[in-house]
Amino acid sequence: MQLKWLEDFIALAKERSFTRAAELRHVTHPAFGRRIRALEAWAGTPLIAQGSGPVRLTPSGEAFLETAEQLTRTLTQSREELQTIAGRHARNVTLATGRTLARTVVADWLMRVRSQLSDGELHILTGSLAETVRALQQGDADFSVLFHHPALVVPLDARQYLHVTLASDKLVPLSQAYTSGEPRYALNNDTPTPYVAYARSLALGRLVEDHLAHHPAAPKLKRLMECDSPDAHHEYVLKGLGMSWLPWSLAHADVKAGKLARAGDKRMDIRFDVRVYRPKRKLSAFAETMWTELARS
Repeated sequence: MQLKWLEDFIALAKERSFTRAAELRHVTHPAFGRRIRALEAWAGTPLIAQGSGPVRLTPSGEAFLETAEQLTRTLTQSREELQTIAGRHARNVTLATGRTLARTVVADWLMRVRSQLSDGELHILTGSLAETVRALQQGDADFSVLFHHPALVVPLDARQYLHVTLASDKLVPLSQAYTSGEPRYALNNDTPTPYVAYARSLALGRLVEDHLAHHPAAPKLKRLMECDSPDAHHEYVLKGLGMSWLPWSLAHADVKAGKLARAGDKRMDIRFDVRVYRPKRKLSAFAETMWTELARS
């Protein structure tokens, strides 16, 4: 028997719907159903009544619900107590984010709260949007710092997670600059512009694709390469390999220094927010202090 089966059963008993419970547990409907059936096989008796309409528990299911809730509470409390004893729960905080955000927005925020960091140790995990969300959902991170834009789907239920906006940023079409200050590559509708594309696995890639798909004056582009590293994108554009949409927080110093120049006007910018998410449950004292600073900033 697995703990997640108990958590699935509790969610189903509360939602009275396989579909809503599966969404809440972030699994597909078929996978959720298999886990409930596995729990019933372990129990040796049906826990869910057959029939259409809202889900109903059998008498055995009703009796088992209280046990399941007590077991999950006990196991969660035991895990937290073990972490406290080991000194991890009280003094360590884990923040999951993307590689670009770790270098830009998160770095700027850390400069503002560095005095608080002396009270504990901050672990920063970097990965894709999906990996960052998963770390928060699975309890491997206390906070997740994510891009927010209508084109991005972040599967974090507001009933379970809180968020605050940490910063606003934008993707700007940039090119290597000539000594005259003019861009080496400029967006126009006459000839395709050499373009360095993001991999679609990146949130930035999805933002650019959505922008180009819906912009009434989308330029002609000639895809030269695709890369899943925004830092590499930055370097390729600096070396004159093509133009790309770069985060302003990452590239503005090079624009000011005359190394990069706009390849298109401000209508081609892609604006987005950066949000930090946390679970609604109470975190450690150090984590709660960090959250207070995050919300204040």
